[in-house]
Amino acid sequence: MKLKENVQKWITDSINDPIAKILSQNSNLTKIQLETLLIDILAENIAGKPLKYDEKAKLRLLKEGISRGAFNRTLKQAKENIIKSIYTIILLGYLGIFESTQLDPYIEIASKLQTYTKAYKDILRGKKLTTEHLRIMNMLRKELEDSLTVLSHGSVREKL
Repeated sequence: MKLKENVQKWITDSINDPIAKILSQNSNLTKIQLETLLIDILAENIAGKPLKYDEKAKLRLLKEGISRGAFNRTLKQAKENIIKSIYTIILLGYLGIFESTQLDPYIEIASKLQTYTKAYKDILRGKKLTTEHLRIMNMLRKELEDSLTVLSHGSVREKL
């Protein structure tokens, strides 16, 4: 049962992360698809061993879990949505709707997100949180949240 508790805590923390919330709310993945994808990709890292799909299905946040078939269907839908999102971006670029200048704000946010993640991992590695670390992390998180909110409600949506 320890594995289930660890995986579910990790999933809950990941899904409730303020930046992950903004990103997921504006993505093509449902909350259940995201949860299923996280279990499929990362649960084995937490378990430290390969897991069968019926074991992964039991790791869902539902109390009783779900069947292996339902888990696999949701996982398939998540992967299809990801592929369709990538094709959409490529199509818009090909048709000239997305020019490189329109993508610059998204690339900038991706870079900021990478900085935030690196700083967060560095802090966790050190195991010692100072008030300065917390201040910097909060500042980075706030800046990312604000930037993501502006982008998700602005420019490209209005042009489409």
